[in-house]
Amino acid sequence: MSQCPFSKNASTSVPLTSSNGAPVASDNQSRTAGRRGPVTFDNHYLFEKLAHFNRERIPERVVHARGSAAYGTFTVTRSLSDYTIADFLQEEGAQTPVFLRFSTVGGGQDSSDYARDPRGFAVKFYTEQGNWDMVGNNTPVFFLRDGIKFPDFIHSQKKNPRTNLPDPQAIYEFWANNPQSLHQSTILMSDRGIPLSYRHVNGYSSHTLSFWNKQGERYWVKWHFKTNQGIKTLTNEEAARMPAFGAQQDLVASIDNGDFPSWTVNVQIMTEEEAKHYRINPFDVTKVWSHSDFPLIEVGQLELNRNVDNYFAETEQVAFAPSNLVPGIGASPDRMLQARLLAYQDAHRYRVGANVNQIPVNTPRCPVHNYQRDGAFAGIQPALAGSGANFYPNNRSEHGAPAEVVSVAEPAMPLEEDAWLDVHDIQDEDNFSQAGDLFRMMSDDQKRQLVNNIAEGLSQATSDVQEAMFSQYDQADPAYGLMVRAAVAKQSG
Repeated sequence: MSQCPFSKNASTSVPLTSSNGAPVASDNQSRTAGRRGPVTFDNHYLFEKLAHFNRERIPERVVHARGSAAYGTFTVTRSLSDYTIADFLQEEGAQTPVFLRFSTVGGGQDSSDYARDPRGFAVKFYTEQGNWDMVGNNTPVFFLRDGIKFPDFIHSQKKNPRTNLPDPQAIYEFWANNPQSLHQSTILMSDRGIPLSYRHVNGYSSHTLSFWNKQGERYWVKWHFKTNQGIKTLTNEEAARMPAFGAQQDLVASIDNGDFPSWTVNVQIMTEEEAKHYRINPFDVTKVWSHSDFPLIEVGQLELNRNVDNYFAETEQVAFAPSNLVPGIGASPDRMLQARLLAYQDAHRYRVGANVNQIPVNTPRCPVHNYQRDGAFAGIQPALAGSGANFYPNNRSEHGAPAEVVSVAEPAMPLEEDAWLDVHDIQDEDNFSQAGDLFRMMSDDQKRQLVNNIAEGLSQATSDVQEAMFSQYDQADPAYGLMVRAAVAKQSG
């Protein structure tokens, strides 16, 4: 309820009011026709409370529904002025306020913080030239390289539509028919599949993004946020003993206690010329760039140091979108990223409303001036609710009307030579080599955990799905296939 700064009584408390600011005489009793009589239709304050209560929740996110978040700062430790005009990356020591939301991906808000699931790692940088959203995960790759399969993938990971129970058959059936998922599913089923807490995960842009500098030179870039707390994880058995809300509790408690979690921020940078000749498609989000080819460059430190005041207003209504870009940071031809440029903002407009970016947690810290008007929540930002021109171009720029800023234009991006518009099939573009590389890097204990975690679900799939998956593991590394077969046989036996 809103509160007005007036009171006719001697109490030091402010008056309780209805939403239109009128003082409320009684908040504990409804008006009735007699002591035992019915509630009357003039109980407008009662109706207001109940009507608002019915609308206190908005639809949960289809993915990343369960999350935790906090505010903090990003501090530049190395200037990137040679690579980008992004204002917040120019000077060593410069600080930018941030809001970071962690999440599980597949489950709803009723799920556990300790599901075997990727963890979302989304950072909103409140820069002086607008909000930049780095919308990533705790893994450097993803299950898919084309956004057209994203709805199918998520459907396969959700509960069975008839039983409303977890469905290992659907999960592995999708993976069996989409070998591009093997690299990410190997990470998911490894010992890193269940983090101990949000403080103990890395974050990655996963996608390739771009920089451009004052000379109009473009660079391709991947972001890495390395936890300073160290990677810590749980086994399935350990996770089963944890409280469902444990990661949320851990984040709030650590910040309240002054134990501020932090991450070392790094980038990998590739020139346009290097991208043309690199041995893999640098825009394929199912693959990593070798660190020996493109070493990590430390550029900053990110620290979380303030909890939210209201979980719903901030953590639940925050809206991250890869399309929230700022001058000097752009997208790339990554197919998955291109799809997300549309899908994320569209999801927020559906879930929260057309003016989602006027909600305080999403509002840029710099002035906002544009010609968007009306819709739910219109007018929270006065500059967007005035009586001036709501169209462009106009003849009012000398009176303060917004105008284009040509100097921040992104340089032209060349297309492939002689490119033809068509459905270009990249389903089989080396789905196995990097999954095999990852498997061979694991210790014997990590391999054992990996194959046992796979077998727990794969043993519940049909034989045709099992055989298709065995073939994928074989192609990644023959030892991988043999170990999975043995683990499945043991589970089934």
